[in-house]
Amino acid sequence: MGDCALNDAFHALIRGDDAGLWPALQRAGLWTLSLGYRAGVAMRNLAYDRGWITIHHAAVPVVSVGNLTTGGTGKTPCVEYVARFYRQLGLQVTLLSRGYGSDVGRNDEALVLEENLPDVPHLQGADRAELAQTAVEELESDVLVLDDGFQHRQLHRDLDIVLIDATNPWGYDYLLPRGLLREPIGSVGRAHAVILTRCDLVSAETVRKIRDTVLGVRADLPIAESIHRPAQWRNTAGQTMPIEALKERPVGAFCGLGNPQAFRQALEKLRLNVSAWRTFPDHHGYTKEDIEDLRTWARQLPHDAALVTTQKDLVKIRLERLGDRDLWALTIDLALTSGQEALEDLLRNVVQPPPRAA
Repeated sequence: MGDCALNDAFHALIRGDDAGLWPALQRAGLWTLSLGYRAGVAMRNLAYDRGWITIHHAAVPVVSVGNLTTGGTGKTPCVEYVARFYRQLGLQVTLLSRGYGSDVGRNDEALVLEENLPDVPHLQGADRAELAQTAVEELESDVLVLDDGFQHRQLHRDLDIVLIDATNPWGYDYLLPRGLLREPIGSVGRAHAVILTRCDLVSAETVRKIRDTVLGVRADLPIAESIHRPAQWRNTAGQTMPIEALKERPVGAFCGLGNPQAFRQALEKLRLNVSAWRTFPDHHGYTKEDIEDLRTWARQLPHDAALVTTQKDLVKIRLERLGDRDLWALTIDLALTSGQEALEDLLRNVVQPPPRAA
């Protein structure tokens, strides 16, 4: 079974799609493993809360963008939004990240951010406290944006933003590996602000229930709502097309994301007919065999079908065509639909010195 089939099968299992005794026993085994994971998370958070583990303070403000679940909440567009906000204030910004999904070189998220934010340095490594020191001393940074930093408590942050994907807010309601939660839902109480993403892909009632759950953890937690707004089609040569260019056409679509169904929903919302669909694991590194397989798959599409993927996938594939078809990536912007003023006040206050006492 290939990586994409394994990925789909695992999500189907933890979603509960598969009935019968054997899938139920598998879910029970995963739930048992999640108890140990829960205990480890609880002990780690307690150690930080009690000061048993040292928390390092950077010389400049640190803003973290993170989540409660593994992958798929839309961190990259939000990191880009935050970085652009500070650049517009005239501040020198540096991005810090762990670099998951890449054994050598830059991972897909870093490649996308470097393409979209060419004037913002991006440092990757396991020790983000050390990266912060490098950013301040060598790059003269005014503010640091920590990508996927909610669980990385070793580095103090002045603002903790947690993203919750409205299409799958609680990771199938279980901790890893039974579900996709990295921490219990109650951990959102550590955040300074929450952004609900992809709110346009669910009903208003679903958004209200998510808000109620968050406010049930902490009633004063600021909550903003957002959508991932399709910006344009782009190929690896830097050519672009307006969103309307592929409207109502059949498409063959593929991606390697933490939440692949959100990408499919976005395509269908653009009134594209997804006639063929493939998924790969999050941060998938495409091999020569994967590319040849995709070429064969693309040749089998209807004659008028377009071939599309995500920007995160395109920056790794770096090909203009697959199977004699042009390959286009959908670029995404984060657009706040509510709570923007309050969120930007928080962002601004982080970098403004407090007023001096009279």
